[in-house]
Amino acid sequence: MAKHLRRGLVALSLLVMPAAPMLAQERESPQVATASEVDLDALLARMTTAEKVGQLVQRMGGRQRALNSRLGPDELDRVRRGEVGSYLHVAGAEPLRELQRVAVEESRLGIPLLFAMDVVHGYRTIFPVPLAMAATWDPEAAESHARIAAREASAAGLHWTFAPMVDVARDPRWGRIVEGAGEDPFLGAAMAAAQVRGFQGSDLSAADTIMAGTKHFGAYGAAEGGRDYAGADLSERTLRETYLPPFEAAARAGTASFMTAFNALGGVPTTGNAALLRGVLRGEWGYDGVLLSDWHAIEELMAHGVAGDRVAAARLALEAGVDMDMVSDVYGQDLLASVEADPALMAQLDEAVMRILKAKRDLGLFTDPYKYHDASREAAVMLSPEHRAEARRIAERSIVLLKNEGDVLPLAKSAGRIALIGALADDARSQLGSWRARGVEEDVVTLRAALEAAHRGVAFVRGADSRSSETGGIAEAVAAAQGADLVVMALGEDFDWSGEARSRSSLELPGAQRELFEAVAATGKPIVVVLMGGRPLAIPEVAEKADAVLATWLLGDEAGPAVVRTLFGDANPAGRLPASFPRTTGQVPYTYDHLPSGRPADPDLAKDTARYMDLPIIPLYGFGYGLSYTTFAYGPLAVDQAIIPADGGRVTVSVPVTNTGARPGDEVVQLYMRDPVASVSRPVQQLRGFRRVALEPGETRVVTFTLDAAHFAFWGQNGGWVVEPGIIELSVGGASDAIHGRTDITLVGQGRGRASPASTPVESSDRPAG
Repeated sequence: MAKHLRRGLVALSLLVMPAAPMLAQERESPQVATASEVDLDALLARMTTAEKVGQLVQRMGGRQRALNSRLGPDELDRVRRGEVGSYLHVAGAEPLRELQRVAVEESRLGIPLLFAMDVVHGYRTIFPVPLAMAATWDPEAAESHARIAAREASAAGLHWTFAPMVDVARDPRWGRIVEGAGEDPFLGAAMAAAQVRGFQGSDLSAADTIMAGTKHFGAYGAAEGGRDYAGADLSERTLRETYLPPFEAAARAGTASFMTAFNALGGVPTTGNAALLRGVLRGEWGYDGVLLSDWHAIEELMAHGVAGDRVAAARLALEAGVDMDMVSDVYGQDLLASVEADPALMAQLDEAVMRILKAKRDLGLFTDPYKYHDASREAAVMLSPEHRAEARRIAERSIVLLKNEGDVLPLAKSAGRIALIGALADDARSQLGSWRARGVEEDVVTLRAALEAAHRGVAFVRGADSRSSETGGIAEAVAAAQGADLVVMALGEDFDWSGEARSRSSLELPGAQRELFEAVAATGKPIVVVLMGGRPLAIPEVAEKADAVLATWLLGDEAGPAVVRTLFGDANPAGRLPASFPRTTGQVPYTYDHLPSGRPADPDLAKDTARYMDLPIIPLYGFGYGLSYTTFAYGPLAVDQAIIPADGGRVTVSVPVTNTGARPGDEVVQLYMRDPVASVSRPVQQLRGFRRVALEPGETRVVTFTLDAAHFAFWGQNGGWVVEPGIIELSVGGASDAIHGRTDITLVGQGRGRASPASTPVESSDRPAG
């Protein structure tokens, strides 16, 4: 890493040299002051309109795979002229120090730059992809990952990440489901807030924190048919109750920025949607941070058909409340003329500039613009042993045990010959997942490497992969299986099947993997499937014929050790599904919290109900599902009071949970609610609390959740969050379809909520029984 940084510094220095220095009388020296003393109003007053527009411009400093490559003399002259406020696709403490020096020492006003990158699930130390992170059902793990990512990214000179992605995704055909927390707004909100806290810490001006960039504001995850960039058409209730809560939670957690969605909502592209951006985000929620467009999204307002030219697109985005233009340069080239022609736009321009200046002040860049450029710190923190250890711990917590027939898992240490079959077992690149930042394949420990190191007698065969229909390797795989005592099969999707612009029309195993599995299953040997990938898959044949199935997602640098430790029982799987697994692609979208319907689904085909005739009425694996190497028992569900006022009431729910098996293990206790009679039809279940609890064999702990009456609110027919009188059904269990206890409470009177219930944290705790 240090060698690459030195090379980048030399290259950048050479690029700086040809540019003529700015004359002393042309430049105003920046004032050195503490962050609290920076007079941003005075600074704004000194700025020309062109310099104001420059603060709204984010340019590419390079490409994702060629960072800093565009920082030539012309680019540096733009910085000197004050035409740039931020760069993305840049990195490196030393090269970015030089770029920052040009900004603060050679521009007229000396305003520092913001340096940004998509640091989504790790910078150099790569953690599980976000969907896997959500499978931990552990917000503390998500916060820990973001804290380490911020530590490494900030050491490389970065101030800003475009994460967390908090889009609720209810159609697994959408490739970007891998980047978020799955189908549920309550779980998604908890993970969103945790990551914001991790990235930003308790003091954004500390040198080891970075700005969170929560994305993609609106309803990007509701794209029609799961096709990336496609529009969404939702009721306001669905938008408010399902898609906006994680964003509201991130705003409440103090995210320094939001990014707009690419797509249109009800025909209005989010990047030009003033009702959503100025009305809901800034008006209702009182959000005053930076609002950034997505890549070329302002320019794409023309393709959406709401702007006739670039000038109109620039005006529409500014009026909607977008502060910064990511790389399309529509603001840089076309906004100045609009503002000069219409002085009424100047107030909106000033507001946008002030928000960007405040972000730079809050980071402490006016006080010390070079605080993020310590090369020695960069060398010390990257991929440290402590970071790798945490990556492995979180990877282990992400793994979901889907099937374990006959307790084939965990494997005995003395297990005989193992045939390891499947290209994904030796695919380091795929374990880095989507948005790998500065992760490199050489740092990844694959399943093959980890299993061969842990166990003698492992024979690896590729068999077939997820990219080819070639079946030539199947015969070799069958032969390996016949000569082994046990088969471990790595199946699923490689990294490039999920992510941006990676939507799929089919959720079945791609390539020749189904043929491979069927052929190996026909040998009759015990089969453990390690299911990898970035989305729920339709795997009914695997669920039927495999002896055990572990959903391991794409787990990052420590994927191999995490999986192997789980296979052999050194780690007990306790991940739970953050999104339902369908039986076939035609069953999607399916969510656990669907509306009840006038004719609820019934397994009896003689009845006309809301179901498919050729499928069971439930998914293959439901939301919240996951098994363990131990077993758990639930005691009776209790509440501290059965009647509470709808206006300001509180209730504490408690349940004892016991580890009834022989191994230590974690149970994820999940609390659900239902409002069976209301002025609008309510979902059959809604998650309203969860807690991951570690239990020794025979240990009992009492898990409690404390909810306000406002947690039972919904978006009323006339708008606003309403709490109606009546019965609320509460249930608790280990999954949405594994409920172990139920009880009721009664709300009396009328109440109002101030925020979406799914975005509002629920107090939870656990204590020893007795």
